[in-house]
Amino acid sequence: MNQNTLQNKDFSKLGILPEMLKRLNELKFVQPTPIQFKAIPIANAGQDVVGIAQTGSGKTLAFSIPLVQYLTTTKKIGLILLPTRELAIQVEETLKKIAKPFNKRTVLIMGGVNSSPQAKLLKHKPEIIIATPGRLIDHMEQGNITLNRVGMLVLDEADRMLDMGFAPQLKKILAQIPSERRTMLFSATMPDRITEITHEFMSNPLRIEVAPPGTTADKIEQEVIMVEKKDKMGLLKKILNEHKGSILIFTRTKFGAKRIAKDLKIAGHTVEELHSNRSQNQRQNALKGFASGYYRILVATDIAARGIDVKHLELVINFDLPTQAEDYTHRIGRTGRAGRSGKAISFAEYDEQHDIALIQEVINMTLPIRSLQGVKLEDVKGSRNYTKKKGPAQRGNRSTHNRSLNSKRSNKKHNSRNSSKRRSS
Repeated sequence: MNQNTLQNKDFSKLGILPEMLKRLNELKFVQPTPIQFKAIPIANAGQDVVGIAQTGSGKTLAFSIPLVQYLTTTKKIGLILLPTRELAIQVEETLKKIAKPFNKRTVLIMGGVNSSPQAKLLKHKPEIIIATPGRLIDHMEQGNITLNRVGMLVLDEADRMLDMGFAPQLKKILAQIPSERRTMLFSATMPDRITEITHEFMSNPLRIEVAPPGTTADKIEQEVIMVEKKDKMGLLKKILNEHKGSILIFTRTKFGAKRIAKDLKIAGHTVEELHSNRSQNQRQNALKGFASGYYRILVATDIAARGIDVKHLELVINFDLPTQAEDYTHRIGRTGRAGRSGKAISFAEYDEQHDIALIQEVINMTLPIRSLQGVKLEDVKGSRNYTKKKGPAQRGNRSTHNRSLNSKRSNKKHNSRNSSKRRSS
């Protein structure tokens, strides 16, 4: 279902209460996106939902409306689990707007900030809890919260939570939630591990897929530029001077993000950096400044791939190809959101054909490739035609396509490597 088929559709046909319709109209939500149009009536009818949709498709509203509406008819509470702080903050902002007329209080539970204020808010028994798994478990262990009143559970960006090694935390949390509940799971991709979760923790869920897993927005213009590492910064500055709108730059490492931001500031650009070495206040100020236009350029690691929602983001630049091929979809999905057009440019070194091939397999399309001089180059073929390069993308058994993560040994290494990140979430 595309946007054209929704021209004559609105929220009034989705089983939404009149009070909620009035609130949506006040917020100028008039026309549902495909995932909203399909998921909301099913969730409102009380059935579990697995929603597969590309990033930027409106998944937050797809679960926020049924959740708030459900809480108006019950004394239960709602729990939303998300992988990153940035995404949790974004979701809470939407929920506050939706829930305001219904007197439903929200609380945001995440790492990176003092937990004492969160504990105080939990004592007031809020109806909606938005949380990252690590910090939620901290509060559970301290006795600040029990989950026996959860009536609706939402797992948002479930594939990303598993990529970050949150599977043990998710199982620990789910074990404390009543089995008699409603569950909504949303994901941009559908790996086998997500299927296992749906079988184990959901009740006959109805799967909704508005785009094949890994599909990128059809209005995003994409291209790859082959470039030597030493020439990347010069190319970046040239592209930045050719575009005047907001630009998001992704790097593989936090040190790379810091270096690029410093160089661009010296060149006279308004730029900020976003990565795990920044404090929570610094991260929030960077996001707010970028969203408001105070900073035209944001340089980020993959911590931001699913936590940024900036209207009219003109361009996404992959200064480095992502460590995992699936993250390409989430990176470029920051532009071309809600039916708008956008552009994504990826820099690739000449020994990274294997990585390009894996990305193409994920997004199911062939990317146009040109040289630094603008000459069109031959298409990259399937991944079997290239030798996997040895570099950051392959350290610790983390291949760009996650294949090595399927083994128990690799999962053990992956979980150990991410343990500190999970606990601080």
